[in-house]
This record gives sequence, C-alpha cells and structure tokens, in this order.
Amino acid sequence: MLLTETRGTVWTGSARLQLSGGSGSRDLSALPGRVDWRLRPTPQGLSFAFGADCCTREPIRVRLAPAWGGARLQVMDSATGTQQPTVWPAAVLAGLGAPWNTLQVEGQLSLATRGLSVEWFEGRPVIAGSAELLASNMSSRLSTLKPMGSYRIILNGGTTATLELTTLEGSLQLAGSGRWVGSRLRFEGTASAAPEREAALSNLLNIVGRRKGARSTITLG
Repeated sequence: MLLTETRGTVWTGSARLQLSGGSGSRDLSALPGRVDWRLRPTPQGLSFAFGADCCTREPIRVRLAPAWGGARLQVMDSATGTQQPTVWPAAVLAGLGAPWNTLQVEGQLSLATRGLSVEWFEGRPVIAGSAELLASNMSSRLSTLKPMGSYRIILNGGTTATLELTTLEGSLQLAGSGRWVGSRLRFEGTASAAPEREAALSNLLNIVGRRKGARSTITLG
C-alpha cells in the first residue's frame, strides 16, 4: 500500500492511495481521487477515521486497543442507521499481484460490517461480528463474457470464524465455504459454467482452480 502526493501530517492528512504487489512487483493500481485520514489517541488506544473520494459516503471508523496478550481492532458498523456500505472498484485489486493481476477483474465491491472486531491473541485472530461483501457485475480479461455474474461473501465471527461464498446470478457459478484454523483460512469451493457458456469461461476455469470437466475445485490454506 503506497501513499503518494501526501498532504498534512500523520494525525490529519490526505493522499492518493496505490496498491502494489510488493518489492519488485510491476503491478500497480490506484483508487480514483484522494483518501483522507484522522488519527487520534484515546484513553483506550487509538481512534482512526478513513475516507475515500471514490468509495465512502462517510468515513470508516476503526478503534485499536491493547488487549490481554495482543490487541483488538474494532470496525464501527457501516450498514446501520444513516451509514451506508462502502463501494469500491474491483479493478484496483490488480495492483496486489497474483492472482489478481492475471484475472484483471472488473465490477463493483460493496462492503458492510456489523459488530466486526478482530482480536489477536498469541498471534491468532479471534473474530467477532460479521461482514458482507457483494461483488456485482463481475468480469475478467480471461473471458469474453461480460458480466459473468454477481456474488456474495459473508464472514461470520465466533468460536470458529466462517466464510461463505454464494452466487446471486450469472453464468459463472461460484460456491464455497471456509473457516479459520489457528491463524490460517482453509477454504474449499467450486467454480462452474452454465452449459451454454462453458466455452466463454473455459480459460477462467483453468486458472481459478483444479479443472475437471465443466467444473474447477478451489482450495486455499
């Protein structure tokens, strides 16, 4: 994550935000417009507010506090009261390197949180609350089909945090589930094409997982 054309200070300022795959990476993408932030110490720790011209109607508010054996990060709700989900261009993910630089996805990402917090205890994340990511009208340079579909990813915290992926609509069908084991996410899912769209989605199915016929198996962790 790179901040360029910065103005102000570490406490209150603005900049342009770019994403890069890291040292030596040739991939670089930037959010449209500028981002701004406000960082303040509090009796409990730190309070951080972040806004983006392109993507947030209201600032994203985060609190960081020390906890027994680690730290606790709390995200203020973004889908209750007058606050709205944040909406981000999917194309910016290409700056993160593989596999996003290959997929070159386009579409709209809408993120909402409810009671979301992460507490690190002895290096392990303990997640509470939930988050919902809607990926709408998604497409990829690996397919001529535009759009391929729309999808929902739901994160639910608890004793064992879980992740669920479902398809809302479209010719590319994605489904899967995962859970955190220690500090790692273990996810298993499938990608398949509607029979009449298999040729248009064949390249993508070869990339996203282990191909078997019209279906690919996706495994992480």
